Amino acid sequence: MDRDLEDAKVTRTTQKSPYVSGHLMCRSALWGVAGFLGCAYFAWISFRHVTQNEYEWPHDPWSAATYIVWIILLAGLAYDTRCLRERLFFAVLVINFVIGCGLTLWHNVPVGDVRTARMVTGGLWTLAGLLSLTTLKGASETAGRTVH
Repeated sequence: MDRDLEDAKVTRTTQKSPYVSGHLMCRSALWGVAGFLGCAYFAWISFRHVTQNEYEWPHDPWSAATYIVWIILLAGLAYDTRCLRERLFFAVLVINFVIGCGLTLWHNVPVGDVRTARMVTGGLWTLAGLLSLTTLKGASETAGRTVH
């Protein structure tokens, strides 16, 4: 009986948590596909604003706060992962949100600068979407492995 309890303790203490690999997105293809679809949507929105000559940018405190929360979250995710593909993905998103936050805080931004920012952020969303797809390779490699 004591031996069973000791074995159970050893098993519990030697078991690894599901996050020992250092991968957040590469563990499941769902995250890579979801990242791609989200980025593709925002790239489309950015480029649609340019094609329709819509160059207004929100300057309210809630938008600035939202950008700041996303920047902190994404920077934390970039720092937390040890996978280069995921770090690049999160880093591009951080850059994108820093640009958005800067424009939100800049109240008298010229229309030409907003147009340029919309094109740049659209390009960054596209790049992030492609980087998200690179994590699919890691998901297929880790799909056959089980973590004990």
